[in-house]
Amino acid sequence: MEKGSGAAAGGSARPPPMPQFDEFPFEGKKPVKNPFVPIGALVTAGVLTAGLVSFRYGNSRLGQKLMRARVVAQGVTVALMVGSAYYYGDQIKLFKKGSSPEL
Repeated sequence: MEKGSGAAAGGSARPPPMPQFDEFPFEGKKPVKNPFVPIGALVTAGVLTAGLVSFRYGNSRLGQKLMRARVVAQGVTVALMVGSAYYYGDQIKLFKKGSSPEL
């Protein structure tokens, strides 16, 4: 049997060291949340559940419509996540350490 290197051969490879940051860029800042993102996630999960239940009971036409609605809800949720990250990311970059963004 040949000995290989790394975790594939059962060896105990060490993970790379964690990067060290001199200062955390958002230290002391209140995290900004978009309340529409969790609502969108819940709507997506609800439509998915309703679609799966309708498939289970044999109503494939309704199930298919609900799966299409789930895709739309999921797309809206992802768009809200990206939009809020872009919007709040630009706001955070404008402020120096020690100041807080005005909402």
